[in-house]
Amino acid sequence: QVQLVESGGGSVQAGGSLRLSCVASGYAYGNNYMAWFRQTPGNQRAGVAGIDPDGRTTYATSVKGRFTISKDNAKNTLYLQMTSLKPEDTAMYYCAAEGGIGRIWWEGRKFGYWGQGTQVTVSS
Repeated sequence: QVQLVESGGGSVQAGGSLRLSCVASGYAYGNNYMAWFRQTPGNQRAGVAGIDPDGRTTYATSVKGRFTISKDNAKNTLYLQMTSLKPEDTAMYYCAAEGGIGRIWWEGRKFGYWGQGTQVTVSS
């Protein structure tokens, strides 16, 4: 059974930084595409950053240059380093893995494995 558990969210002032982590069990990061999504109330979940098995990364335009996605295959852990945070980055952030019975697509990939989410709040 695949389980993804996020941590690292919190409250920060604009311009600050946070690092999110996502630990997986029952799923091999090394062989699969992983991503971070975010969602605000009343809106659909949107892709923020993704990383493929070879380490190639993709970013949403709104976070390019400020967020960095990375992974440690040995620890089965995915990271999202967020810098220069803005109030509009406030959202629930979710770790996601490609595969499974997914309903959400991003960058041509279907995501069916999700964590429970971690809240990020950026104040002005």
